[in-house]
Amino acid sequence: MEEFINSLINTGTNAGKNILLAVIVFFVGRFVIKKILPLVDKLKIFEKSDPSVRSFARNFINILLYIILIISVISILGVPMASMVTVLASCGVAIGLALQGALSNIAGGLMILVFRPFNVGDYILALDAEGTVMEMTMFYTIINSADNKKITIPNGQLMNANVINYTAEKTRRIELLFHCGREENVREVRDIIMQAVRKTPDILQDPSPFVQLSGAANESLEFTMRVWVNTEKYWDVYYILMENVMTALQDAGISNPAIHYVEDTKHAISTEHLKNEGVRVG
Repeated sequence: MEEFINSLINTGTNAGKNILLAVIVFFVGRFVIKKILPLVDKLKIFEKSDPSVRSFARNFINILLYIILIISVISILGVPMASMVTVLASCGVAIGLALQGALSNIAGGLMILVFRPFNVGDYILALDAEGTVMEMTMFYTIINSADNKKITIPNGQLMNANVINYTAEKTRRIELLFHCGREENVREVRDIIMQAVRKTPDILQDPSPFVQLSGAANESLEFTMRVWVNTEKYWDVYYILMENVMTALQDAGISNPAIHYVEDTKHAISTEHLKNEGVRVG
């Protein structure tokens, strides 16, 4: 009986030491990981890499370090690694089914990094959500909407969705339709619109601005105007151009001037426009 009690005490003492050591290792490990991640961000290879890759890699390293920490803690507790591997292998199917969505998101994140439909800092529209891409993690892409809402989209769904990237190209085209009374002189109205276009700053001359009659109804004439601008200037030019053309038509006494939108202009807000509105962007 005495030997049994001594054995029980020794076992409890050893178990207590292992548990205490495991707890210490866990908290020290967490502290070290939090200190390592900022140092990783300062590595030259990270500083020179694309922000999208840097965000994804940082998240991957964080998860990898925690996996190593957890395995170390389990090992300290005296759980045989061979037994743990056997248990994981036997539960592989169940784990695979449980993590199917997570694995899909990881695969989606990797595919996004490879094919680059967008990068951190781009303004996109996907899955009925739009905003500036702020961060790409292993599982989710985080965007910031124009009204400063944080939107989290699973990478798996995002990879299989239609993504409109409004800031991917250096230039964009502004297209507007202007209407006026049917009795107006076509050439005169066209010249008035073109003069207003030429007075608007930041409009590119290559491709050259386009203004032409594009339709006529019983009571109105329709003129199509197309100009090209640098993407970061899109919304600045857009609103100034509308004001300049409408003012010019009114000053010239053109009857019933009106603007009709070609596209849904609530989308495609440039990052510069967001900054002007006080929204945080990449």
